[in-house]
Amino acid sequence: MAIKNQSTDPATSILGGGKHPLESFFSPSSVALIGATENEGTVGRTVFWNLISNPFGGMVFPVNPKRASVLGIKAYPNVAAVPGEVELAVITTPAPTVPGLIRECVDAGIRSAIVISAGFKEIGSEGAALEQKVLQEAKRGKMRIIGPNCLGLMSPLSGLNATFAHGMALPGSVGFISQSGALCTAVLDWSVTEKVGFSAFISIGSMSDIGWGDLIDYLGNDPRTRSILIYMESIGDARSFLSAAREVALTKPIIVIKAGRTEAAAKAAASHTGSLTGSDEVLDAAFRRSGVLRVKNIADLFYMAEVLAKQPRPKGNRMAVITNAGGPAVLAADALTMNNAELAMLTPETVESLNQFLPPAWSHNNPVDILGDAKADRYAQTLDVVAKDPNADGFLVILTPQAMTDATGTAELLRNYARLNGKPVLASWMGGGDVANGVAILNAGGIPTFPYPDTAARAFGYMYRYTYNLRGLYETPVSASPSAADLIASQAAERILTQAIRDGRQILTEFESKELLAAYGLPVVRTVIARSMEDAVRCANEIGYPVVLKLYSETITHKSDVGGVKLNLQDERAVQAAFEAIQEGVTTKAGAEHFQGVTVQPMVRLDGYELIIGSSLDPQFGPVLLFGAGGTLVEVFRDRALALPPLTSTLARRLMEQTRIYTALQGVRGRKAVDFEALEQLLVRFSRLVAEQPRIKEIDVNPLLVSESQMVALDARVVLHPASMPDEDLPRLAVRPYPMQYVQPWTARNGLELLLRPIRPEDEPLMVAMHQTLSERTVYLRYLQLLKLDQRIAHERLQRICFLDFNREMAIVAEGKKNDAEREILAVGRLRKDPAANSAEFAVLVTDAHQGIGLGTELLKRLIQIARDEKLDYVAAEILAENFAMQRICEKLGFKLKRQLDDDTVTALLKL
Repeated sequence: MAIKNQSTDPATSILGGGKHPLESFFSPSSVALIGATENEGTVGRTVFWNLISNPFGGMVFPVNPKRASVLGIKAYPNVAAVPGEVELAVITTPAPTVPGLIRECVDAGIRSAIVISAGFKEIGSEGAALEQKVLQEAKRGKMRIIGPNCLGLMSPLSGLNATFAHGMALPGSVGFISQSGALCTAVLDWSVTEKVGFSAFISIGSMSDIGWGDLIDYLGNDPRTRSILIYMESIGDARSFLSAAREVALTKPIIVIKAGRTEAAAKAAASHTGSLTGSDEVLDAAFRRSGVLRVKNIADLFYMAEVLAKQPRPKGNRMAVITNAGGPAVLAADALTMNNAELAMLTPETVESLNQFLPPAWSHNNPVDILGDAKADRYAQTLDVVAKDPNADGFLVILTPQAMTDATGTAELLRNYARLNGKPVLASWMGGGDVANGVAILNAGGIPTFPYPDTAARAFGYMYRYTYNLRGLYETPVSASPSAADLIASQAAERILTQAIRDGRQILTEFESKELLAAYGLPVVRTVIARSMEDAVRCANEIGYPVVLKLYSETITHKSDVGGVKLNLQDERAVQAAFEAIQEGVTTKAGAEHFQGVTVQPMVRLDGYELIIGSSLDPQFGPVLLFGAGGTLVEVFRDRALALPPLTSTLARRLMEQTRIYTALQGVRGRKAVDFEALEQLLVRFSRLVAEQPRIKEIDVNPLLVSESQMVALDARVVLHPASMPDEDLPRLAVRPYPMQYVQPWTARNGLELLLRPIRPEDEPLMVAMHQTLSERTVYLRYLQLLKLDQRIAHERLQRICFLDFNREMAIVAEGKKNDAEREILAVGRLRKDPAANSAEFAVLVTDAHQGIGLGTELLKRLIQIARDEKLDYVAAEILAENFAMQRICEKLGFKLKRQLDDDTVTALLKL
């Protein structure tokens, strides 16, 4: 059975046909403009003129109850009076009229609308309520809406211009989406001058319905769109954006400029869109997680679209610079350093090869300064040699127009180097008219050119960042060995949280917080509660001196603020004095009722690095993880990085790499490196805790003491959501977590005991081993063709199969024991949702040795249940006509089978 793209019609979806639900926005057969008018300078007239003066192959119907015609074209009092079917409605009337107009459109069977009108949530609560009325009306007829408060939409390839902009975008391969209509008009004006063409030009407005995820999905499936550029003010549905971006980013670059980096800009963006903007640092983490490239200015948005279209992504961040002048090369070197890239260290072999033909005064280093009298052949020969250096990941050629410089001739020779074994080549031809011909030659030959070398170096830094983001998505993580603590973690944690909620508390004690961490396998320092001075002395004697005393309180979390921490206590007398001091400090500063005793802990030798790990809530992304340098000065140094849970070992390492403390953890000044694999697994388990326990609002582990020989949490603080908050209102993760509810044991007909569970990223080696056992016939029946083994086990393919976005796809594997130490995968069932329709396609693969024991039937049963849990309408598959076993399973489970007359396949369809 082969998985294909689907559409809203399940039958045609199976066959790979059907129309994308958003296609009617871009290539409608007919458009009704509600609010069309002849009044000069109005939005209604401008939109109408744009629609009729840019042929798109469809009819345009002006709707205006006060006019018989608009600009000589017959007008209609309402959409119900329009003859024939209307595929797209465009509304420009005042906001209070829009809910009623949407109701009329729904009653007329119109499924798509662009609401250009302003006056909704961006003006406050009254406008927000009006917007909700619009959505309620639209949902009655499953209508999709772009807007409100937007410029409209252009589809230059079809000719549609449903905007009030002056002019039409040029056709091209860039999909541009903006939350700012005014920015759209500025970009449109610039693009005509620069001859930049678009496949789609969309003003998305306040995203009441259609958001980033919907449009990224559409443009990702559009073969005419090669890159997606976004101007963003707020993220909207974070899970939808991340899911769509992660799906598309591997095949098409998604480049974003996000306004609201500063507090002032964030407030301005919030007032503009009526949406919370969230933390800018969290947004950076989200972009890294989804493979999105973020740039800082509008020019870079289009630069990077061109660069990534013409040149391959670099594998590393080391650049070699070839120049005929020193100053511009120094600027490039600075720009590389400021953009997370660096100059490549040339090998001695490369330097010796350059010595053979360059003048004695050349720089003998990188940047490779070939001097001001360099002719075209010297440039070409130098690039030819440097391109073979294994230390260089990319190249920048700088030319300054000196008296003996041949800018055109040099470009003619260099364009032959546009493809250099997967390494990008950029150029900076500095100057004006003297270098214009050379610039045109290089651009036409596929080498992007920049007016200034620091801009080119910044572009290289962006290219590497894009590579880094994508590589982090699909690197195979290290497998985490399950432990007893992992198996019972969720239940043990829930007991701790439930008890606190029953007690009416939102703050866990330090003792409870450490119990929570220990349940998930995080190492914690031994902690004992002592409610009296005598208990404290007894506990200290049992633990052994020196010890630490800390305040035990169900209400105070920041113990040091009330003198609640006493360190390095050497004997009983010191313990007694410390107990009295803590009790007195709390009584004086907070009240005697906040003192419930102390905890006694061993004094851990601080021989290592103090780290902090934690989680807090972002208004748009929900729970967010933090890692960085810890200790008492954590707010001062602010050396931290953020990530979205849950983590894999690869993502945990990427989180650490964003901090300065990461360099120290690798070993400095004679210290050995910490155990990074153990630290990765600790972060993975911590992310599981955050993902699986939505009742937790905030959690801090500070300090987490780490060295080459130990790893231990010395203190922890946990804050819960109020008990009054219902489960459905708890913040959800931006990235859908691993679905533990589908992990279940199963026994086959022959008595074989298996674990059926969702696939994990670390299953890639097991999937390789499974494919190595398959017969040609099993492969043919599953894939409808004979895929070679090397194709089936290619990392690029398996990484996408194992590293799933559970929002879009589910795969259940049957895991068995090969022997006491090794596991193996014996079968896999896959359910792939169509993001644009409420249906899914399934596929099942069982190894030859385990067919006929009911495994295929059980996997399909579970996939059907998952589809029901997801509230899908249909499940379907395409099966070879000769695959009788799969057809029997489908019939047994209620599928309707239909033979395709034009090929040797059978369509299986189940209405849920």
